[in-house]
Amino acid sequence: MKKVFHIGLPELSEDELIAIGELAQEVIIDYIFEHLTRSEVKDIEVTTRINREDILDLEIEVYLEVPIFVKVDIEKLINEALEAAYEKVEKRLREIAGQNKAQELSE
Repeated sequence: MKKVFHIGLPELSEDELIAIGELAQEVIIDYIFEHLTRSEVKDIEVTTRINREDILDLEIEVYLEVPIFVKVDIEKLINEALEAAYEKVEKRLREIAGQNKAQELSE
């Protein structure tokens, strides 16, 4: 499953962009393992790509495989994990925007 979030915020440094992608990955993996044990997950892969043109696009792709005997709605779990990641990323971007604004005002 793949989802793209369009985020229009100030310029971000390359390090900040990398940190945003890592934050999204971490939140998704943590969320999934809050709901499944490690033995219930056969394979998990979370990929993030950030495109910065007129707007900031954060593309997140999640692959999750569980054994047949694990009764879980994978699509729902992934959607919930994506929403949790979006909330954390949005919060972090607002923090960065606030820091950038504060720096502009102090200069």
